[in-house]
Amino acid sequence: MLVLVGTVLLSMPFAVEDGQAPGLMTAVFTATSAVCVTGLVVVDTATYWSTAGELIILGLIQAGGLGIMTLASLLGLLVFRRFGLRMRLTAQTETKSIGLGEVRRLVGRVILVSLIFELVLWVMLALRLYVGYDRRVGAAAYEGLFHSVSAFNNAGFALYSDSLMGFVTDPWICLPIAVAVIVGGIGFPVVLELWRRFRTPRAWSLHTKITVLATAVLLAVGTVLITALEWDNPKTMGAAGWSDKLLAGFFASASARTAGFNSLDVAGMEPATLLVHDMLMFIGGGSAGTAGGIKVATFALLAFVILAEARGEPTVHVLGRKLSDGVQRQALTIVLLGIGLVMSATVALLAVTSLDLDQVLFEVVSAFATVGLSTGITDDLPVFGQLVLIVLMFVGRLGPITLATAMALRERVRRYELPEERTIVG
Repeated sequence: MLVLVGTVLLSMPFAVEDGQAPGLMTAVFTATSAVCVTGLVVVDTATYWSTAGELIILGLIQAGGLGIMTLASLLGLLVFRRFGLRMRLTAQTETKSIGLGEVRRLVGRVILVSLIFELVLWVMLALRLYVGYDRRVGAAAYEGLFHSVSAFNNAGFALYSDSLMGFVTDPWICLPIAVAVIVGGIGFPVVLELWRRFRTPRAWSLHTKITVLATAVLLAVGTVLITALEWDNPKTMGAAGWSDKLLAGFFASASARTAGFNSLDVAGMEPATLLVHDMLMFIGGGSAGTAGGIKVATFALLAFVILAEARGEPTVHVLGRKLSDGVQRQALTIVLLGIGLVMSATVALLAVTSLDLDQVLFEVVSAFATVGLSTGITDDLPVFGQLVLIVLMFVGRLGPITLATAMALRERVRRYELPEERTIVG
């Protein structure tokens, strides 16, 4: 419904700078990208859309981000309550409904947390633009608000034609945006638990521990790899000083976790750097947050499964807890289906275009993981290719959440087992 409403509004002449109604594909693509907080565009946001159009996009981003966090948190609460009841009342199989009071409190907390972080980032960006870049008060406030909402919701829409490349060496712009991207993408349940128990990490839930640890590791690994691979590249950071290179590498690593902003020229990156981005984008951020991808917890759980298998252990233990077989199957299912979807879309786009594999794979993963980074080929794709990206953005935004919940809620106890037999593996 949000995509439909956004499409209608963006189809109006007042939404476009020159007053001419845009094509249907432009409106549909932009609305889907905004609601799914992706950031891929077929027209330049800064020059094509009017102020009214930009405000419509901003509203779609905010509604989409809040909706995703609320929906995912409610579904997670439903799943956790079901398994909580199963542990206490083994004879009861039906899940207990979530009370209206719980829904209100959860929605209220999601909105409160979002507004607090967006307000703080808004003030920081507006002050920096006013003091450091001689923006007028109104322009600084407007640009700060737009990029604050876009950053916290991991949308990646920017009011500058080159995204944030003009601020590549400015830590007062890049670092606050990177922090907002990380906080918004780490997941609402984790943010709420850190808010309450930041000083007592031993009391954190297993999900919070895994998400925080995996996020920190991926940020560090991504920063090192991107900085090292682009260190001497004259098209990106080759001419910058070492401190600016580290800042650009960190921002690229954080943004690849589904933010969509870029302070470096993505089209000028080395093929190896694009592949690193593909991996970071596919993994994504935390569950019940504004980030996409298969989620860091899913990736980390599979890493623990591989470690246990390598050790020959009969069960999987994660940070002092045993991982259930059901969770392992869910994680494996989400990853394999994600890979299958990305590969199918890549083959489809390669069949209808003459673009390189690096560019097409990057675009497909960016759409599936709702990142928004691009090598600049989005508006060059044929209508069929853009439709494929629209489907990828929609499925990538809602697919992992609904699939994981459906598998968790449909888990049943089998009354019998068939004779066991092994096949040859590997």
